[in-house]
Amino acid sequence: MKTIEEYMRLKYRMELIPDEAEGGYTVRYPDLPGCLSCADTLEDAVRNAEDARREWFAAAMEEGIEIPEPSDAGDYSGQFKLRIPKSLHRDLAEHSREEGISMNQYCLYLLTKNDAAYRRSKA
Repeated sequence: MKTIEEYMRLKYRMELIPDEAEGGYTVRYPDLPGCLSCADTLEDAVRNAEDARREWFAAAMEEGIEIPEPSDAGDYSGQFKLRIPKSLHRDLAEHSREEGISMNQYCLYLLTKNDAAYRRSKA
């Protein structure tokens, strides 16, 4: 069995879901059933999610629940290169600054939000 710190270093997939009814964001880890967190801002949501994941691992260990390894991402590195218009680059940079997060986190949020909407439309 790994330690909590060893589990924290593993790359579990995080989903950022906007709460359109009440505002704010929910974050969940699909590989860790019931592990989720909420916050008003993206930055707080990500920070809270890391705390929730740590507490989820601690509770699972205490209860003797098997902790799953992260889903196999196969040959995907988690990175890709994307060329965008300069005006879009500027807009994304400005919006991420307004949210108080990195442009990378902001783009991840946008991609996750749109991917979730796409999956809901296919259900």
